[in-house]
Amino acid sequence: MDGSFYWLGVTLAILSGFFHHFGTVLQKIVINKLPSDAKFMRSLIKKPLWLSGFLMQQVLGTICFLIAQVYIGPALIPGLMASGLISLTIGSIIIVGERLRKIEILAIIMMIIAITLLGLSELSIEVSKIDLLEFGFAVRMTTFTAILIVLALFCDIGQRKIERFRGPLLAIYAGFFFGLCNFWIAPLMGVITHVFGGTSSLGELVLFIISCVILVFSNFYAIVKLQNSYKYGQASNMAPIALVPQQITPIFVYFSVFMLNPPNEISVFYMLAGVALILTSSFVLSKRQARIEEIK
Repeated sequence: MDGSFYWLGVTLAILSGFFHHFGTVLQKIVINKLPSDAKFMRSLIKKPLWLSGFLMQQVLGTICFLIAQVYIGPALIPGLMASGLISLTIGSIIIVGERLRKIEILAIIMMIIAITLLGLSELSIEVSKIDLLEFGFAVRMTTFTAILIVLALFCDIGQRKIERFRGPLLAIYAGFFFGLCNFWIAPLMGVITHVFGGTSSLGELVLFIISCVILVFSNFYAIVKLQNSYKYGQASNMAPIALVPQQITPIFVYFSVFMLNPPNEISVFYMLAGVALILTSSFVLSKRQARIEEIK
């Protein structure tokens, strides 16, 4: 891929994370000011600031995410989007009214280094050049999907049997399904132009339908399970735990599903180091997100 398009994809993924997290800040500012007796949604949609946050998330964030998928594929995007935690952390200062702690400043620096490392890894996936209907790829795609679902189900069974681990296991469950969402966006984007352009084959149409179904259900279950995890543990702990599967599964997507070779020997190191820094930084910065959610 042309280098300019690669870095455009990287930039769009970072912007998507920014729009998603900063949109949360704008929405929370409005929610905090609502009187307790106000009609919740009816009041919110009348507030320009809340609408700006909502549109920032659902329109700008989604558009950047989808275009980034076209340029760099599903391997790098989850990590790059985690950079949005920086905007959420800075935005929370406005709401909470606290200064950044030294450990949070260090976490922001770590996140910036992590994003740089991911960008330098160049582990992009050009979905347009992949034969999505090839039998071997279909088998690997199905196997990967089945493994994530089975792992999620094991977490679900575990949280029912071991009460003290209920929160973390529910968060990991959610993380597996978020990872599934990130992966299945790629096949969807690979066939969507043919489907809506009326030039798709029967196989592409079937793949489009399967992608849509999986994305709807996996996103639904991920959100529900993550919210449930907050009942049994602090959000500042559960949110980064859910990030672990999301950051790790793209590595398997790149090497096991798409079966691609890294562009150079150091690319794998860059990615692994970037993921490690992202997870470490997320555990610190996510506490700011929890503070925003706790304020009424």
